[in-house]
This record gives sequence, C-alpha cells and structure tokens, in this order.
Amino acid sequence: MPVEQVQIAGAVLDVAVPERSYPGVSMAGFRGKTPDPVELQMIPYPASTLFLDFGDALLTDDNNGTQRRGSVVVGLATGTLHGSGRDVDVLQVRLSPVVAHAVLGPGADIGAAVLTLEDLWGRDAERTEERLRATTSWEERFAIVHRVLARQSGAGRAVDREVAFTWSRMVATRGQVRIEQLADEVGWSRQRLWSRFRAQVGLTPKYAARLIRFDHAAHRLAAGHSAATVAADGGFTDQSHLHHDVTAFAGMSTSAVAEALWLVVDPVAWPARIPRT
Repeated sequence: MPVEQVQIAGAVLDVAVPERSYPGVSMAGFRGKTPDPVELQMIPYPASTLFLDFGDALLTDDNNGTQRRGSVVVGLATGTLHGSGRDVDVLQVRLSPVVAHAVLGPGADIGAAVLTLEDLWGRDAERTEERLRATTSWEERFAIVHRVLARQSGAGRAVDREVAFTWSRMVATRGQVRIEQLADEVGWSRQRLWSRFRAQVGLTPKYAARLIRFDHAAHRLAAGHSAATVAADGGFTDQSHLHHDVTAFAGMSTSAVAEALWLVVDPVAWPARIPRT
C-alpha cells in the first residue's frame, strides 16, 4: 500500500492511496497528529466528495457558517470550505458526477450541499462507519469503501448515456467544448441536454465547464505556469477572465492560488488530476 509523507501548514501527514483504481472513483487516506490544529481551505472541484472522518476534524462552510463533524458529503457546487483538526484520520473519496448519481442519488439533491452521510444512506452509513472504524489498515478501509460503493451503485440509477458522454467530453477537453457541439454529438437538442444534465449532474453544463476549466487552471498555476499562459491555453478570453473565475471559485487571486496549501497534497493524493502540460 503506497504511503508517502507531505508537509502542510507545518504538519507532516501520511498520505495513503489504493494500489488499484476504479473508473470515476479516487480515494486517499490522510493521517497524522499535530500540536496545533491543521487548517486547510477546500475549493470546489469536479467531483462529489465523501469525507469519512475518524479523527476530530471540523468542517466549516464559509458561505453560511455551518459547521459539521463526522462523515459528510460535499457536492460539486459547494462554496469555499475550511477543515481543521489536530487528530487527522480521514478517508477522502472523490466521485465523478456519473458515479455519484448512482451512489449518492440524483445530483440535483447534492449539487450545492454539505450533507451527512446518514442523510443519504441512512443506517447503511452507520454500519459502514462502524466497519471502517474497526480497522486502521488503509488497505482494508479502501476495500470496504469499494464494496459499499459497488453495492450502492448497483442499487442506484445510472445517468443517461448521453449525459455520461457529455461529462467525459467536458473533462477530456478541459471544459473547452461548446454545449451546442455536445448536443449535436449525442443527437439531442440543446434544451434537452441542458435539462437532463442539470437534473442528473446537479449543475448546468455551463457551470460544469467553468468548474472544470478552473480546476485545470489552478493546477497549472500551482505548477508554475504564468497567468497569461494559463489564460491563453485554458479557454479564457484573457487574464481578467481567468482572474474573475479564480476569484469566484477560490476567493483569492491567481497569484495566491499558485501558492495555495490545498494544492500541496494533490501530487501525492490525486496524481491523475495533475496537468502534464
């Protein structure tokens, strides 16, 4: 089981990732103890996220001040969040909207929400958390979560093939494909694609494309590329457009995003999401 250490906000955390990957699912485990709380800003990105917490993490929604402890589900469209804790022991699961629709329920229900896992799974959530708490092995925890996701997915309802195709094309083109072109490719009207996508993903196609572009731009900025280059290559009309979207999603400037702590763990925890160019 690959485990690496990363230093963030003065704390050293062990980061574990599963040896096997599954389509539309990414998992990483974080563990460490610190004398002072580790605080980390979390920004929207193109996935619904399960935070399965076994430590003392406190998640705060900066938009409304709501605070939650324990295992939560964070939707794609959720605003800026902060997490803090001294006893870090959390398993983070990122689900593409295609997987999340079947596993968690219709995307519209979680698109802009922070919910407890019990809100979505009921008693199944409690039983899952009990099994996860009974072991400290990341390998066993990853296996438990995968079995639960497979069961929930099998019992859930899949998105339309046209919606799944549209999402995959958006990701492949880094949010730079026109909705009219996607509608033509799937053989739907623009209005039908917009409606079905919104109902099943929880975001409009336009917002989803913006989110995907922002995510790619943030990682390129963190990799040292200039704002001018990122804007030119990332589907933005100019640097002002890039700055506007970065501020809207992250609440900070492009230069601040380039040094943001929330991107420090990504090369270890989510290497597949790091832009190569």
